[in-house]
Amino acid sequence: MEVLGKIKRRLWAIFVSQFLHKSYYPKIYKSYWNSFFDNRNSKEIFNNYYTARPNPGAGIGHQMANWIAGYWFAKQFGLNFAHSPFACKKWEAFLGFYSNEVNVDDLVKNGYKKVLLPLFDEFNLQEIEIQKKIISSYSHTKVVFVAEQDQGYRNQFGVMENLKQKFYNAQSRIEDCFFFDHRFLNVAVHVRRGDIVIGQHNKNPNLLLRWQGIDYFINVLRNVLSELKTEKPIAIYLFSQGEIEEFSEFAQFENIHFCLDWNAMDSFLHMVYSDILITSKSSFSYKPALLNNGIKVSPKDFWHGYPQTNDWVMADESGELLNDISLKS
Repeated sequence: MEVLGKIKRRLWAIFVSQFLHKSYYPKIYKSYWNSFFDNRNSKEIFNNYYTARPNPGAGIGHQMANWIAGYWFAKQFGLNFAHSPFACKKWEAFLGFYSNEVNVDDLVKNGYKKVLLPLFDEFNLQEIEIQKKIISSYSHTKVVFVAEQDQGYRNQFGVMENLKQKFYNAQSRIEDCFFFDHRFLNVAVHVRRGDIVIGQHNKNPNLLLRWQGIDYFINVLRNVLSELKTEKPIAIYLFSQGEIEEFSEFAQFENIHFCLDWNAMDSFLHMVYSDILITSKSSFSYKPALLNNGIKVSPKDFWHGYPQTNDWVMADESGELLNDISLKS
């Protein structure tokens, strides 16, 4: 059954991609046509729900972006949020985002019907109005609205405080194991490699967009260290994939630890708890940055937005810092 489900989702994704940029795209959804009919046979108005399914075929950063979009748009459309679990049970437990949320499957068991919504551009008022019209047309029916796969939401920090509350209060925090020595100021650096290395050879524009050379990270790290005013000794942890020889230029920094064989969950956890986190053009470090209570140093040009607060420092393409670092006392 799971294999059949994967095939159906894949075929539907291909179908959607064929029509996505057509003016009539929303018309391929049953929910769109429902908005033209008066289904208000009942006077009862239900408190309906909205959810977004974490893409089971994507990395955890991508999956979190899906979940966050569901959480955000539920609020924007005046709906309750329904939790769609992450495909991996370990990540589901690790993140703890399910806390105090109603599960989609439980709603379905209690008579709620799933209704799939078209993708929409969050900055396009006309497309937003279509969503609102569809949602309104189901107000007299028990419904869980399901966002189309990979519904976009740019400024994911809009739910940052909610995410932190869930993550830091999760039962899994009791079992966390740390390699950091907290006598040091711990600086984490994420250098995205893995899948995007291929893009350097086949010139895939999507992968090239995510590429940053070693020089960028060397410059950012050097600039960060030069601005730090701390009496604590500094420890540097570099998170990436590949052979240590590929990162030989980082050997110039004292007390650096190469974390190239760590699993994804341990890497994620330590990026969250680092005192300073240097992110790359990657959802895998952007998402820990949303949970991190320290200083985040991030590339200015990225497809998600950043809060305009003192704990977020922007860097240009050369690695120059665009605002000052201010360590919390």
